[in-house]
Amino acid sequence: MTSPIRYFPAPRRARFCSQCGSTVNHRVPEDDNRERDVCDHCGAIHYQNPRMVVGTVPVWQDRILLCRRAIEPRYDTWTLPAGFMELGESTAQGAARETLEESGAKIKLGELYTIIDVPQVEQVHLFYLAECLSDELDPGPESLEARFFSEAEIPWDELSFRTVATTLERFLADRRAGALRTHHYTLESHR
Repeated sequence: MTSPIRYFPAPRRARFCSQCGSTVNHRVPEDDNRERDVCDHCGAIHYQNPRMVVGTVPVWQDRILLCRRAIEPRYDTWTLPAGFMELGESTAQGAARETLEESGAKIKLGELYTIIDVPQVEQVHLFYLAECLSDELDPGPESLEARFFSEAEIPWDELSFRTVATTLERFLADRRAGALRTHHYTLESHR
């Protein structure tokens, strides 16, 4: 068995200035209202912004596509196909790319479905509706497998993230009600 791919995001605090290489200090710059990494040598202020996670709720007939993660965090758990948005792409392009990379599914991208603020991990998750154009799947290296699930088969206790579970809950409730609508909400941290 191969070991899972490990993801190490860029550190949220800088130690050195990316402009001149000098050591940075963590303080509130003049005319600002929060602490930033500031280079006192060249004056650069290094802003940190939330990371965007983009994905889809892909459906083939009445079944939902989930991928079993081959990467940390949450190795060997099920997720909707999603990942970090890349520079130079739109949220829709990123969601379609992640779906193809993680599942191999060919999709027709639909409307934005959930916008989930996750401030405790400095992320915003966006999931689009998607119609699979066939049931052919070819998962990439970030997925152990990809599979379609009926509502009754969804492995709720093995889902990777709360954003995935809450998106699926809203999707299934909307589908039962016969009206899909966009949802925007904040997931507060578990205390």
